Amino acid sequence: MGREEVNIQFSKSTDYALHALIHLAHSEHRRNIGIKELSASLGVSESYLSKIMSKLRRDCIVRAVPGVNGGYELARPAGQITFLEVILVIEGRQSLFECSTLNSKQHRLLAEERAADRDRDCQGNSECLVKKVMDGAEQHLYQYLREHTIQSVLDEAFKERDPVNKK
Repeated sequence: MGREEVNIQFSKSTDYALHALIHLAHSEHRRNIGIKELSASLGVSESYLSKIMSKLRRDCIVRAVPGVNGGYELARPAGQITFLEVILVIEGRQSLFECSTLNSKQHRLLAEERAADRDRDCQGNSECLVKKVMDGAEQHLYQYLREHTIQSVLDEAFKERDPVNKK
């Protein structure tokens, strides 16, 4: 069986948020970067990026630095900012899959089959077995995104650029 691809689509806002954070982490020696420079480097309007940065600021991922030379900086080390955290801030915390057939005949038949296999009456069981599989997949995705940080992307970029440190 060939490798199938599933398209789980995150918004452009998530893309811009992650790239903005990587830009801030890469430029940490300068402390903060103005919205004008950030928007120019990402190729996105200042107003759109400002909304994204506001969300990241509300969740303490970035800090706003006031003043003429102000801008944004990371609120904590890049190694402590996970992809999952950023995605949940931007996309919200909704489940990737919702079972819409809990009251369907097919769902009741599966529940009855399951009850018969267990020799007990579980006809009132409302667990969707399809959702159970999808929730498991979502947990694996979340774990993967939890293991990757803004710093891990920078580390990978520098590893590829520096042949001495390639593994």
